[in-house]
Amino acid sequence: MEFRNLLALVEVVQQGGFSAAASVLFTSQSNVSKAVRQLEDELGVTLLDRNGHSSTLTDAGEIVFRRAQHILASSEDMMGELDELRGLRRGILRLGLPLFGSSVLFAPAFAQFRTLYPGIKITLVEHGSKRLEELLMRGEIDLAASLMPVSPEFEWQDVRNEQLVVLLQETHPFARYDAVQLLDLHDEPFIFFAEDFALNQVIMRSCARRGFKPKVAARSGQIDFILGLARAGLGLAILPKLMADQRMRSGLTYVPLNEPGLSWHIGLIWRKGGYLPHAARAWLELVQTIHTEDE
Repeated sequence: MEFRNLLALVEVVQQGGFSAAASVLFTSQSNVSKAVRQLEDELGVTLLDRNGHSSTLTDAGEIVFRRAQHILASSEDMMGELDELRGLRRGILRLGLPLFGSSVLFAPAFAQFRTLYPGIKITLVEHGSKRLEELLMRGEIDLAASLMPVSPEFEWQDVRNEQLVVLLQETHPFARYDAVQLLDLHDEPFIFFAEDFALNQVIMRSCARRGFKPKVAARSGQIDFILGLARAGLGLAILPKLMADQRMRSGLTYVPLNEPGLSWHIGLIWRKGGYLPHAARAWLELVQTIHTEDE
């Protein structure tokens, strides 16, 4: 069975006739008609009910048309994978990144990836961790960065495990401490990130294990605004030390949060058992190299 004959049938159906199919396939109408006839002879069934200038699929034609679409799509997938094997000269990296921390962790990798693989197109989406996991399961992205741990439905590669710190006014009593635990903060107002930030849930679960529910003074999706609220004395904010070091300003300080099992642990995740394109594998390798060198 020849692919060109299957393709001819598919195009006749999709384009609405032999003439339109011939135009799409850059051949003559007689060649398209001959290809469909050859397919019918080979299969021993009539695929198209020809009535003047129009043709409709027979019952057998419906089956062959549906199967032919799958065969041709699989052929395109195969050729795409083979192209990727030819040196990553083209392809797409479909990447999902969280709204928080990506500029610090992944911006250097973006620049290096673009230099190493200029033919790879990067499609980037930014969402909270839950939304990124949904996109992964639907196959709309290949990789996502997420706060660990994640569902067993995903495989993952470690990126960074960063200590959390408590950001507060430099005149706050806790500013003199070498470190604090969550239980020390049970009477303090908290400044949280917006609802869809995964770090909130990690902190809330840890507080629950300590037997209290934190008092929420404010929420914001903007880290600079959170820092401003903390400097104004509205409450305490918990964030990774890496972010705090980059954004410290007059009137603010931080103390380490010494809480077993609580940290900002980021990994790159992908669907377990799913196909991982070569561009995605190259991204995983590059990120691992960069963050291994930083340690």
